[in-house]
Amino acid sequence: MKILVVDDEQDVKTLFQQRFRREIKSGDMTFVFAFSGEEAIKYLNENKQEAVLILSDINMPGMSGLDLLEHIKQKFQAPPPVVMMITAYGDEENFNTAKRLGADDFLTKPLDFNLLKDKLKTLT
Repeated sequence: MKILVVDDEQDVKTLFQQRFRREIKSGDMTFVFAFSGEEAIKYLNENKQEAVLILSDINMPGMSGLDLLEHIKQKFQAPPPVVMMITAYGDEENFNTAKRLGADDFLTKPLDFNLLKDKLKTLT
C-alpha cells in the first residue's frame, strides 16, 4: 500500500520511517512525503494518483490540509483515495469541515501509531 503523508513538519518523515520500519522493510507499506499541500498535488498529478491513502495535516502554511482535501475529492475520483486528516487541535470546527469535505477519518496529534496501524490494516 502506498501512503502519501502531507505535513509541513520535516521530522514527520523520520518518525513514520521509525514507527513503520517493519512494514516498510517487508514491502507491505511504502511512504511518500510531501511538506505542503501544493507539493502533494504536484506529486499526485505527476504520479497519476498512485497513493492509495493520504494522511494530511490540517494546519499548514499556504494550502491548508482542508484545501488539499477539497481539491483531492474533486479531482481524483476514480478510484478516490482514502484521506485521513491529522491535526494537533482536536477542535470540532476542523472535524466537521473535514467530514463535510469527504475526509474518511480524523486523527489528532500526537499520533497514536498503534491505532493508525490498526486502521491501515483494515484498508489492505
